[in-house]
Amino acid sequence: MPMLYFSIILKLVIGLAALVFVTRLLGKSRMSQVTPLDFVYALILGGTVEETIYHQDHTIPQMLFSIAIWSGLMFAVEKIVQKFDRLRAPLRGTSQILIRDGSVSIRELEKANLELEQLRGMLRQKDVFSLREVRYIFLETSGEISVLKYPDMPPVEEPSILLVNEGRVHKGNLRLIGKDRNWLEEGLKQEGVHRIEDIYYAEWSKPDGFFVKKFEHCLTAEEEAVAMSRTV
Repeated sequence: MPMLYFSIILKLVIGLAALVFVTRLLGKSRMSQVTPLDFVYALILGGTVEETIYHQDHTIPQMLFSIAIWSGLMFAVEKIVQKFDRLRAPLRGTSQILIRDGSVSIRELEKANLELEQLRGMLRQKDVFSLREVRYIFLETSGEISVLKYPDMPPVEEPSILLVNEGRVHKGNLRLIGKDRNWLEEGLKQEGVHRIEDIYYAEWSKPDGFFVKKFEHCLTAEEEAVAMSRTV
């Protein structure tokens, strides 16, 4: 029995050392650099070590051989992706522009499986508390966002609250600020909006009031194509 425990410990130590070596070999020293493809690599490497630990008929040399083969394949794919630009997008992915010049790309949000409230949460982690501050948002291949704010925008005094999301009233947030639908409708009318169903999102804060974007203010597929052609 002691030999069994010693074998498990030895496999864990050697497996960990091998995984760290492979990570360093591929240059992934930070989690923010990890892409979905790297995640698949890690799952298979971890599975290889796990199989060896829990099955005594799997030896350490077999584990190291499997890790070496899989690491070699990973390294080859990395070099191929670096050399051939056409393979980079399907294998590594590309960054997505979620907001371009202040206009939301609904299509890109849907492709990224992101809801607006999720995006707002990611912005708060970047110390951005209102969409009115944002000119561009890039969703990187690592899953993080990069934000370019309007340079002349004054600092936001307090976080905004999402009251309308994709044509639907956020009743919970209305209750949170002690307001009702009638107050919301009157406030939106003062902003020149008479139908809540036309609104993609509406934020509100006490110092700054409403910030409203209608569906018609969001980027269409045709407008995105034109914008992309101008940047090429």
